[in-house]
Amino acid sequence: MSNSEYRVTGRAGATESASRKRRDWKAAVATYTRPRVIGMGLLGFSSGLPYLLVFSTLSAWLTTVGVSKTTIGFFSWIGITYSIKFFWAPVVDRFPLPLLARWLGRRRSWMLLAQIGLMVGLFCMAGTNPATNLEAMAGFGLLVAFSAATQDVTIDAWRIEAVAKDLQGAMAATYLAGYRIAMLVAGAGSFYIAAAASWSTAYTVMAALVGVGMVTVLALGEPDVDRTGDAELREQWAIDWLAARASQPAWLQNIERWVIGAIACPFWDFFSRYRREAVVILCLVGLYRISDITLAVMSNPFYLDAGYTPDQIASISKIFGLVMTLSGAGIGGVLVARVGVMKAALAGAILTASANLVFAWLATLGHPDLVDLTLTISAENLAGGIAMTSFIAYLSSLTNTAYTATQYALFSSLMTLPGKFIGGFSGWVVDQAGYAWFFVDTAIAGVPAVLLLLWLLARSGTDRATAP
Repeated sequence: MSNSEYRVTGRAGATESASRKRRDWKAAVATYTRPRVIGMGLLGFSSGLPYLLVFSTLSAWLTTVGVSKTTIGFFSWIGITYSIKFFWAPVVDRFPLPLLARWLGRRRSWMLLAQIGLMVGLFCMAGTNPATNLEAMAGFGLLVAFSAATQDVTIDAWRIEAVAKDLQGAMAATYLAGYRIAMLVAGAGSFYIAAAASWSTAYTVMAALVGVGMVTVLALGEPDVDRTGDAELREQWAIDWLAARASQPAWLQNIERWVIGAIACPFWDFFSRYRREAVVILCLVGLYRISDITLAVMSNPFYLDAGYTPDQIASISKIFGLVMTLSGAGIGGVLVARVGVMKAALAGAILTASANLVFAWLATLGHPDLVDLTLTISAENLAGGIAMTSFIAYLSSLTNTAYTATQYALFSSLMTLPGKFIGGFSGWVVDQAGYAWFFVDTAIAGVPAVLLLLWLLARSGTDRATAP
């Protein structure tokens, strides 16, 4: 081949490669137009709507009617239901609802039942005067929180089972976008409605908005997922164990069979598939969000101590924070589709730790202005959007569709518990070392997750979790 022919061939190959890359990026962006991906955003809205309505929004309502701070603090225990949802996740995984399951399927029937509980609970809260009937308000709030946690379990399971793994990034991105928009509605929106009318009216409107999720459930299809043969083989030990106890009463065997299949087998399946890497993966799940969860505890006190007013903090966090979170979620979904979940999660971990260093920079400024605050909040929320989208997709890839709800509920609980525990010491660190060093510490806290991701990538040799 002559030099001129070689140059022409080289240019043609380069042009073809560039064209292929453009098509790949377009295909990654086009995933957001798929019906189930769009529907995931609406389910994310339904999932995010009740969260503040049993937390800070409810606390504000109780404050306006003169409920003591001690009692308001006790009300926050309602939220424990979100952290213990893995206790009843096996029931969601294994028990099909009578009648509803025949009509909608296993996942959508549980979703609809949870949404009915949400709507009823919120309507009852709207019709209750907390100044005269605090016990009833607590009961209805618990119904809302339990229904919301159950809805989260079923939505997570549906999200993982409804599409292929290469679309999980887009599903996580639209879910996060819908969730954050719903929190804005349930937070700022409820305050605006309460100011214009009443808290009862605000909660009535929120109850009606649960209908968004109900319509979505009825419009979307049920995932076509069956128990895999691998899962049945991994449960052979359970079958053998039960066979050895054939002399037991039938009712006792049925209970043992259900407990083993619903609770023991999801753990056994995970460790069977990932073996030695299983412990590393669980450490990664627990460490990934320590950096941003710990920072979040002291972010608002830092803003106030830096001299910003509550209005300035709220405006910038609501406007720029939301825009950057949604942008980060979209970027994270594209990254998952283009480079895979592991590399996208690695990018999110690095960006989150780096964003915490931006806070350290802000803390060193003598008199930071609104531009500095905007840059800091924007960096944090952009990194957080990328990290959460990619890590949700990663957690989704770890589950077996035979135990989707149970395994993901365990992962999501483990993801937040260490950060919440360590966050309890954040005030002490600030008192001892100041804000700047505290933010540096939170950035360093993100390093172990980065190292674990690099180790898993090196072990697998591909951009996915290591499989046996």
